[in-house]
Amino acid sequence: MTVQGRARRHCVAAVSIRARLVAVTLTTLLVAGCGMLNDPVKERWESRTEFSGCGEVSLDQGEEMQKQATREIACLQRALKNGESAELKVTYPTVEGDPIREYYRLTPQGRLEVYTDSTDDHYSDRKWSFAECYTPEWLAEISCDP
Repeated sequence: MTVQGRARRHCVAAVSIRARLVAVTLTTLLVAGCGMLNDPVKERWESRTEFSGCGEVSLDQGEEMQKQATREIACLQRALKNGESAELKVTYPTVEGDPIREYYRLTPQGRLEVYTDSTDDHYSDRKWSFAECYTPEWLAEISCDP
């Protein structure tokens, strides 16, 4: 083998090693970065014990839940009255039209949990949030008093 051939092989091997190191470094950074992006509220929602469903409601701009979801609200009210658990998913648009998803969970202890997924709302923090109350108010809409 000529000197040039050996030098070329050495250069190819060095480039190959560098390429592998770059790939490993990028993969490590990507995995670490994904770990930093985990949303604990989303993880809590995804790992929950599912309750019986009261359905899903999709509201259009300007529609009110108390008018569009009477059957679904009645389902949650029955569950509360009977000491049962239930879940309801509600999707509604922001003023700009981005979807917000709220998940209402009524526990057998009468606690109302509200998970809000704002990840598709471009004008928000694009995260999940969580609220709960122990004495839900069933007035105009399902909500926890602040």
